[in-house]
Amino acid sequence: MDDLLREFLTETNESLDTVDNQLVRFEQDPNNAKILDNIFRLVHTIKGTCGFLGLPRLEALAHAAETLMGKFRDGMPVTGEAVTLILSTIDRIKEILGQLEATEAEPEGADVDLIDALHHMVEQGMAAMAAPAPEAAAAKPAVTVGAAVPQTLERELRPGEVSLDELERAFRETET
Repeated sequence: MDDLLREFLTETNESLDTVDNQLVRFEQDPNNAKILDNIFRLVHTIKGTCGFLGLPRLEALAHAAETLMGKFRDGMPVTGEAVTLILSTIDRIKEILGQLEATEAEPEGADVDLIDALHHMVEQGMAAMAAPAPEAAAAKPAVTVGAAVPQTLERELRPGEVSLDELERAFRETET
């Protein structure tokens, strides 16, 4: 077995063993940012290393999971269904790693079922975040075209981020 592949398998399996108890805690406390960061970091590392090692199946699956967890980190609400999907994805990653270790080759397959479900979960979450609450939609006054609508975030801006209001103002001030 190639030394890089062996090292990847060893480190990834050790990381998965470490994250296993956090996955159980993630089910119980899905909004725990520290647990989410640890799981995200693991999946991100798997994705990056797979790209380097030429393991497209694992890379695609890890990328889809990373995208969903990135949205959670950005404030998208974590649902029980999403947690179950993340756990299923981690289980599939473990299966692929086991087959990779046994055969020294990435097994055939595309994991379209999980990848599609992960993408759908991202789309659902983003749509839910974009839709106004029913009470808020009814209470909002009509807005004329071109009027600025104040935006609020559920979290503080990170260094280097620009608020939507600032972006809107810059857009309006830019000559076409």
